Amino acid sequence: MSKSLSAFARQTILTMQQNEITEYHIYHKLADRISSEQEASTLRQLANEELHHYKIWAGYFGQECKPKQWKIRWYNLLALIFGYTFTLKLMESGEEVAAGTYAQLALEVPEAKVISDDEDSHEQKLLGILDEERLQYVGSMVLGLNDALVELTGTLAGLTLAMQNTRLIAMAGLITGISATLSMASSEYLSARSEGREDALKSCTYTGVAYCITVALLVAPYLLFPNESYLWALGTMLCIVIGIILFFNYYISVAKDLNFKKRFLEMAAISLGVAAFSFVVGLFVKNVLGIDM
Repeated sequence: MSKSLSAFARQTILTMQQNEITEYHIYHKLADRISSEQEASTLRQLANEELHHYKIWAGYFGQECKPKQWKIRWYNLLALIFGYTFTLKLMESGEEVAAGTYAQLALEVPEAKVISDDEDSHEQKLLGILDEERLQYVGSMVLGLNDALVELTGTLAGLTLAMQNTRLIAMAGLITGISATLSMASSEYLSARSEGREDALKSCTYTGVAYCITVALLVAPYLLFPNESYLWALGTMLCIVIGIILFFNYYISVAKDLNFKKRFLEMAAISLGVAAFSFVVGLFVKNVLGIDM
């Protein structure tokens, strides 16, 4: 049968064959990272299914192929940094893209439909096992990140026109940011304790860490630019704000299956709107008080 296949079918089968053996190794390595034996066992089962699919494709041309090592290393790095939930959801989104290719291949290779159905069942199995700790505290991270973005973006924008000196702005921003970090983390702790939650300390830690990282990133431009380049520092800070919002919302949209565009535009509009208003307030206060620094 393989001799009668079109060039498209031949190339697709070889590509699928390599993808299957690559994903087999990825699933196994991710399973080794997971502490839950139940979840690890499910991932190894999925890995074995990928190996089975690989053998089916290999039977068409009787040739073995090596996995993509760079892809294995890449997904392991993503799992290390962002967690296995994000990594697996990202992999599954790639399989959704491949669904159209499977449908076209099935016109010549009926087994492609069976394998495609197996791939679809993968997602259902994964959704049933994903219970990563860091995603249980997304609310705490959102609280810290969102509050830091809105509060510190506005503060730094206002101070930029009021002080017009990057070092003074950085000093004031750090003092404000560190104080706000401690205040926000302690508020989250007290709130969680009042609700009788045993994870109050962990919850406030996620909030505080998210807030602290945001503070460091937003203040950094004012430490890097010369004293008189306060407008350049402001512009860079706003670009960092957009970058943080873009990255965080992409992460959440993949890991939690949420609408990326809506969340990104909403968060960006609030943060930049507050920055613009604070910028005007800073200029107004400077002129009214007549302070020249």
